[in-house]
Amino acid sequence: MKKAIGFLLSGVLILAAALAAEGIFGKKESVVVAEEMPSVYLKQADASSSEEPIPVLGSYQQLKKLMKEYEKKQVIRDGYAVAEKASAPVMAPAASSPQMEAGTTAKTVADQASFSSTNVQVQGVDEADVVKTDGTYLYQATQEEIRIIRAYPADRMELVSRITYDEQRFSPQEIYVDEKRLVVIGHSQPEMVRDSAVKSKRFAPIPSPMMVQALIYDISEKSTPRLTRTLEAAGYYVSSRKIGSSLYLVTNKGLDWYAINNQAEEVPGPLYRDTAQSADYRSVPYSTIRYFPEAIQPQYLIVAGANLDDPKQAISVHTYLGAGENIYASQDHLYVAVTQDTAIEAKPASSSHLPRKPESLPVAEYETQLFRFALKNGTLAYAGKGAVPGRMLNQFSIDEHNKFLRIATTTGEMWRTDEGTSKNNLYVLDSELKLSGKLEGIAPGEKIYSVRFMGDRAYMVTFKQVDPLFVIDVKDPSSPKILGALKIPGYSDYLHPYDENHVIGFGKDAVADKDMAFYQGMKLALFDVSDVSNPVEKFQTIIGDRGTDSELLGNHKALLFSKEKELLAFPVRVHELTPKQKAARDIHAYGEFAFQGAYVYKLNQQEGFVLRGSITHLDPDDLKKAGHDWYDSRKNVERIVYIGDTLYTLSREKVKANDLGTLAERGTLRLSK
Repeated sequence: MKKAIGFLLSGVLILAAALAAEGIFGKKESVVVAEEMPSVYLKQADASSSEEPIPVLGSYQQLKKLMKEYEKKQVIRDGYAVAEKASAPVMAPAASSPQMEAGTTAKTVADQASFSSTNVQVQGVDEADVVKTDGTYLYQATQEEIRIIRAYPADRMELVSRITYDEQRFSPQEIYVDEKRLVVIGHSQPEMVRDSAVKSKRFAPIPSPMMVQALIYDISEKSTPRLTRTLEAAGYYVSSRKIGSSLYLVTNKGLDWYAINNQAEEVPGPLYRDTAQSADYRSVPYSTIRYFPEAIQPQYLIVAGANLDDPKQAISVHTYLGAGENIYASQDHLYVAVTQDTAIEAKPASSSHLPRKPESLPVAEYETQLFRFALKNGTLAYAGKGAVPGRMLNQFSIDEHNKFLRIATTTGEMWRTDEGTSKNNLYVLDSELKLSGKLEGIAPGEKIYSVRFMGDRAYMVTFKQVDPLFVIDVKDPSSPKILGALKIPGYSDYLHPYDENHVIGFGKDAVADKDMAFYQGMKLALFDVSDVSNPVEKFQTIIGDRGTDSELLGNHKALLFSKEKELLAFPVRVHELTPKQKAARDIHAYGEFAFQGAYVYKLNQQEGFVLRGSITHLDPDDLKKAGHDWYDSRKNVERIVYIGDTLYTLSREKVKANDLGTLAERGTLRLSK
């Protein structure tokens, strides 16, 4: 699901800061070459400098001063929260178009000889997920517990152990697994903490904050996992990465606005803890908190790193007055992307309560600010910043290749028909995050639905009524250019490499109706880009009807793919039209719930998508109870993995093992207490 972020005022949930920025879009379709578009406005820092070119707060009084200035600049004008200095709307833009209701590297992660791994963006950079496997055991995170399941061989499946958190005020989110350890990341809210760094009240209890915890377990004995270390940082979880034994966490934490404005005593900085160093919580001193003068917000961005192999190495913590949205990591760098407003066309306040025409609304301009950190053995070092116009879609909008950073953005709004209409762009930044090349003005009136960088090429899908797939040459960093484009019905939310000349698209089919388009069933497509000037849709298949959806469309980690095994599988919820609905040919009609589980395909270049079968955890009684709709259930299949010759599907209720070749069921393990 595509999400929205706004710049928050007092009382707004800070969790929104972790959500990806996006606007309301609509109209026209064409390509405008870079020379016809305005030049990029780029802020830059000397990444080679030994000093961090970002000012420090220095003191609590300076924080209060900056927050007072921020608060004074916020005014409400015609329903918009707008800065008096003429900045963009502070309110979060809508996440979908009124016309449309739906919302790396060249190589994929190498297939393990004996078991599958999480589908990640960059080879060698692991991403946390709700299910992991080491080739013998399955590790599963639910909101209540962690399960360790002996999965192989399939006829001996058993639940070996549970790690529960009933009385610990901790909710697991995602996990990592390696040969030595299990890392559980989640939110906690301790009843009370003691901050040993607050000098005025040493070891004084302070109100319970929301914390992000990383719990590190020794799993040499699977039946008795042993907690060896706890890492904590204040705020809400944005994302994380694990490279070898190095763990990196990113959180957003809102300022205690009321306490800062009304409390006489100093409010401590954000808390963190590493139990390998001390059992006490510590607050980040204001002398080390930095801020971005052009992007002050009432929240903190915290980036932390730790070497899990060396508990004597102190946790590396960097804190900024700001917020992070999207995270991208290569093996050398971590990038935090933040959407920032830059300008707005001021309009006099209207005394009328009637809706204003789109052309009379303020013209908002956004830029994506990029903050780079060098990574080494669990430590982070600030390594520069840059900015490009527009908003990113998600982490796949960024890619680092041969020391250059490529980023795709959308400017403007789809629903506008004037100069403020949406346009799509690709920028290339050099090793110092200075502009090297650009391609602007792609598909005016549309927005980006998916991007994938594969070596010297980039693939971009935009959409309003049809799905243009653009093939872009980024081999020359100074001159990216469009090589070819393909227009087909529907759109792709996620693009996945098949090989160097083929890309798989996952999205929705769509039917145009005048100047609007309505999504239908889920669409899979295999694009052949051997002839870059003439890309073709070699194969495609449609699953279900309007209402059909899959977690894969918003979370790439839900995909299981192996080119060598000709295997493609993912969870899906299928809705199908009734015979009466089909006869009516109403493109607006939603189908009725028909299935939830895994679809398993054979995929090759000769036959395309061949549905081998489906696996569900629902019983016949569940289907009877479902009615027209089916919402969240403990029996919903969430992930599919393989170990050896066995395919495993996991829901919160059970694990099913099926023969990888025939899909014949080999066993079921119930997980409910």
